Amino acid sequence: MARRPIRRRPTYQPLTFSSFARLIASLTNTNNMFNRQRRRSNFHDNTMDVKFQQQAESSDSSDEEQSNGEVRADFLFFDPKPEDFHGIKTLLQTYLDNKSWDLSGFVDLILGQTTVGSVVKLEDDEDNGIFSVVSALNLGRYKDNKCIQELKEYLLRVCKEKDVIDKLRSLLGEKAHSVGLLVSQRVMNLPPQLFPPIYDGLFKEVSWATEDEPTEELRNSFRFKFYIVVSKIYKRKNLNEKKRHKSDYDEATIYTKPEDEIFHKLSLWSFDFPLQTQQVNHELRNYQPMGLVMAVEADKISAFQQELRSLIVDESLIENQS
Repeated sequence: MARRPIRRRPTYQPLTFSSFARLIASLTNTNNMFNRQRRRSNFHDNTMDVKFQQQAESSDSSDEEQSNGEVRADFLFFDPKPEDFHGIKTLLQTYLDNKSWDLSGFVDLILGQTTVGSVVKLEDDEDNGIFSVVSALNLGRYKDNKCIQELKEYLLRVCKEKDVIDKLRSLLGEKAHSVGLLVSQRVMNLPPQLFPPIYDGLFKEVSWATEDEPTEELRNSFRFKFYIVVSKIYKRKNLNEKKRHKSDYDEATIYTKPEDEIFHKLSLWSFDFPLQTQQVNHELRNYQPMGLVMAVEADKISAFQQELRSLIVDESLIENQS
């Protein structure tokens, strides 16, 4: 089902925290069961109508659909379904860099958790393409799944920071039942106006699940105290060297997703590590692709949501004035 209509028509340009990052981006019982269905129906009856800039592909396009390179698109939010398997798997192909692991099993966990998690698609898209996926998986609840065991092993192996490894091991071990793995991946040119509702929707569903799930065990599995976020950044090489070319950028860290900088600032701890399979183009010649792992306390999520909304509003105002 499509979600409740929310009509917005902002102009899309890649949203990031810096000019260079902007460049990179452009590249329980019956009543409870009834309440859960009603809540999720309200949440998923939601369409966002946005305009984004795109080079005209055909001169025959109508003025209503395309004007000066602006294309209107209706994005819909859905519960993950089995037919979304390949689209979600494609988005998560490099989630753990070049590690050979049970990615199919990981996608199955996302698809099987129908009360928390969403995918974003285009309205009336014959290809049924997945533009974004977001979910929160309890690391204790799924501890016996091969994919989660392999993910934990991977994170412990790539963490080389002595002051972090024991904290990481604790969240992956004895505290795992209170830890949610926050999975969020999308295509690079997704309109930024979608970012706040994507996360707002996820955290609303987490809250509803603590009340509406049919068993106490399931309700408790969504009472997260921490979230672990696995993402990617670019770090500048040889920070002490002067720029060799006028075209070089000097940001020490480039966040490929703007919300990651907010998560990073709010994180309890974090660590990064070199990636092996990420291609580096000419614009990134002075940067090293890095994996970034962050632990965020659940009580920081409200601050995160507020900062993300403010970011989108501020950047939209700047773009409209420029």
